Amino acid sequence: MLKVVTALAELSAPETRLYRVVADRIQAVIRDEQIHAGERLPSERDLAAQLKVSRASVREALIALELTGVIEVRGGSGIYVIEKKGAAPAIQEIGPGPFEILSARCMIEGEVAAIAARMATDGALDAILRALNDMERFYHDRPNNEEADRTFHLSIARATGNSALVSVIENLWDQRGRLWIKMEEHFHTEELRQQTLVDHRRILEAIVDRDPDGARKAMHAHLERVTSEFSRGWGGGKAYMPHNPE
Repeated sequence: MLKVVTALAELSAPETRLYRVVADRIQAVIRDEQIHAGERLPSERDLAAQLKVSRASVREALIALELTGVIEVRGGSGIYVIEKKGAAPAIQEIGPGPFEILSARCMIEGEVAAIAARMATDGALDAILRALNDMERFYHDRPNNEEADRTFHLSIARATGNSALVSVIENLWDQRGRLWIKMEEHFHTEELRQQTLVDHRRILEAIVDRDPDGARKAMHAHLERVTSEFSRGWGGGKAYMPHNPE
């Protein structure tokens, strides 16, 4: 429980987030090494070694720089500096980084799934199943699919009978901001979307079977899979593009 409280405190901490610090340092590299517009930055691996930080931190920083208009990520080619118009823009706080959120979710939602496996009523199980069915039904309708995904996880939290846990999961999901959206554009592949449905079925099956350990492991496997996919190399797969019904 102490770990859960610590994770929540870190998510709400007011200090400057690491990706913002790393983004400022990457801008310093661009300036000090005189990397001009149209030229390629060092690789993610080389930047991590040069700055002595994790590749996950570099990745989040690069996405923050992309959102700010400092760099452009070209899949399969590299990361390029964009021509600057005026002074280099300041990196704005964009909320928790995706890996920070995923780490907290893995820690907390694993336990939530385990509690749900012990406490879920038949009505609660029906609600989880409906959300999963909606994910499948709206597979090619991205906004509704994502809403069903959120409802699936919140339904598991509601199945615990603990409203405080529901609020925690809602808060974690609501922190998926611009960094998360841009990360998904690069790394949320069709394969990951298909596997997410498989993962969700396994989570539900464990809860229905009243198997807390199985539910915890299934939730961990799901969120660790997303983390792994978000951690792979740029251009390592084709990102999912939303279906256009027109």
